Amino acid sequence: MSHILDRPIWNALRTAHANLAQGGERARRYPPSIVPFAATVDNTPESLEALESLPGAEEAMALIEAGPIVVPQGLEIILEGMLVQMIAERPYERISDSRIEPLTEADAEDMLALATLTKPGPFTLRAQSLGTFWGIKSDGRLIAMAGQRLRAPGFGELSGLCTHPDFQGRGLATLLFRFVAGEISARGETVFLHAFSTNTPAISLYKSIGFRLRAEMNLRVVKRAA
Repeated sequence: MSHILDRPIWNALRTAHANLAQGGERARRYPPSIVPFAATVDNTPESLEALESLPGAEEAMALIEAGPIVVPQGLEIILEGMLVQMIAERPYERISDSRIEPLTEADAEDMLALATLTKPGPFTLRAQSLGTFWGIKSDGRLIAMAGQRLRAPGFGELSGLCTHPDFQGRGLATLLFRFVAGEISARGETVFLHAFSTNTPAISLYKSIGFRLRAEMNLRVVKRAA
């Protein structure tokens, strides 16, 4: 029997993020202004045809699944890779720190600039539509952040964790990681995350603070075939 996190995008779009979903019962995506994720309910011809109809002429969509990702003929792969999906072995305690503050729409441009510099994964000005983000500032400048992305019943994804290069090595990422994990756990959800399988330093860090590998995940980024 498959796990709900084997198809994390589809299961988020049919539950916690159903209000954001574009598409229908066979294939759905997030608005590209929020995040480029899309998914099908299964790999039947009807579902693949529905997926093919979702992107505009120049839009890319990212597909993430534990099983093989089938791409319809009308779409072409522009990037593919392997991720690891990691899951918390236990709930995290809620913590507080005077340096951490919730981020708002007023911080969106600074958040995008920090994400563009550090490349934690797909990020847009509307990333906060997916969940709350928190950050640490220095003299009014955003220097570190983390937040929440995909959600499915019983599970919440920690994402967007990054620190400005000038402030790395000070434990800010670990602090924010534990803080956001505590907020997700406080909702009664199990924390999970994704990382590129080649990012061994991050994977080692996550293991050291209580995460285990749940599954290897396939990633394919597609767009309309020329």
